[in-house]
Amino acid sequence: MSEPAVTPISEDAAPPTSADDLLAKLDELGIAYQRHHHEPLFTVADSQAMRGQIDGAHIKNLFVKNKKGQIWMITVLEHRSVDLNTLAKQIGAGRVSFAKPELLWQYWGVRPGAVTPFGAINDSENVVTVILDEALKGEACVNCHPLVNDQTIGVSADDLVKFLTHTNHEPTFVTIPERESA
Repeated sequence: MSEPAVTPISEDAAPPTSADDLLAKLDELGIAYQRHHHEPLFTVADSQAMRGQIDGAHIKNLFVKNKKGQIWMITVLEHRSVDLNTLAKQIGAGRVSFAKPELLWQYWGVRPGAVTPFGAINDSENVVTVILDEALKGEACVNCHPLVNDQTIGVSADDLVKFLTHTNHEPTFVTIPERESA
C-alpha cells in the first residue's frame, strides 16, 4: 500500500456526515447517548478547562499513518502521555507520524479538533484501523465528539464497539505504553 493521494480541504466544505446524521444512526442501532453542547474544543487542555461537569471517561484521539500509507485512529484516555514509538511497534505499524489534516478529512470526514472514533461512519473503504485503549473496556460512559467539536456525546464502551463494528471497523484493544516522565 503506498501513500494515499491527498485532497485539499476547502474551508467551506460540508462534512460528509453531520452530527445529526450520526445521532440518527446511533438511534437506529439502539445506542443510547447523552448529548452536551459547548464552545468549540480544539485540545485536551481546552476540553479540561471548558467542558464543565460532563461525567465519564474523557479521551484524546491520535490519527497517525506510516510510510506505507496505513492509517490508524488511536483512542486513549485523555491523561495518557502515549509512547508512540513503542505503540507503533506493538501494533505492527513500524514508524508512525501524525497524519495531515487532509487525510483526516478524506478518510474520517472531520477537521482537526473534532477527531473522534465516530469518524468511522465516513470510512466506507475501511482504510483506517481503529485502536482503543484497553483501559476503556467496560466504561459506562466514554465521551467523544459527534464529528464536530462544539458537542460531546457520551456512550458506553460496549456501544462504541457496537458502532465501530457496524461500520466494519472492529477495534483492537491495546494496553497503551506511556512515555516516561523527564
